[in-house]
Amino acid sequence: MTPHIEAQKGDYASTVLMPGDPLRAKWIAETFLTDYKRVNAVRNCLGYTGYYNDKKISVQASGMGQPSLGIYAHELYNFYDVETIIRVGSCGALSKDIRVGDIVVAMTAMSDTGMTKNWSPNADYQLLKNFVDQDLLNCHVGTIFSADYFYNPDQYWWKPLAEAGVLAVEMEAHLLYTLAMRFSKKALAVSTVSDHLAVTSKVMSSTERQSSFNDMITAVLKTVC
Repeated sequence: MTPHIEAQKGDYASTVLMPGDPLRAKWIAETFLTDYKRVNAVRNCLGYTGYYNDKKISVQASGMGQPSLGIYAHELYNFYDVETIIRVGSCGALSKDIRVGDIVVAMTAMSDTGMTKNWSPNADYQLLKNFVDQDLLNCHVGTIFSADYFYNPDQYWWKPLAEAGVLAVEMEAHLLYTLAMRFSKKALAVSTVSDHLAVTSKVMSSTERQSSFNDMITAVLKTVC
């Protein structure tokens, strides 16, 4: 056990899917895994382990933001023998070539966080290749930005990023990639576009957001199974 995870050694698979929302972790387990069991409920940050096509897979919520994800990723990598963490979340698009509902895969993740300095860590190449090789029509691969702010007081903060070719913004991938690099582990961040900062005011509802994750989660599971 750790301060944030009540699971015992061996309760987690070597591969963990990591959504931010605990209820999304529950939905993934119920929808995609067989013979699953809950292995963590500390602070209601739910974790589950089950099977997908006879392969042991875990799902662990991270909460929102890099400080919260950093706690769970650190403990999973260091205390539970986890080798691979794949973030499955949502993002806001910056590129005009991306539409709401598309999938963005982070090849690298920039950030304004004070937790690291001038780092631009990368995804695991083989995980990235396995995902991209599925040739999903609505998939975009490139650089994303992991922000510490959700409600940034500068309403135009994202424009220099869009002009530089950054695809999308979210709040977790940068630190996940940094920790994977630090501990010689594997990581990938895959997100469904829930809104668009540059082109449209369309925003997915929470119901649309959850249902749209179905294709993304299926593709992620095919990547590791």
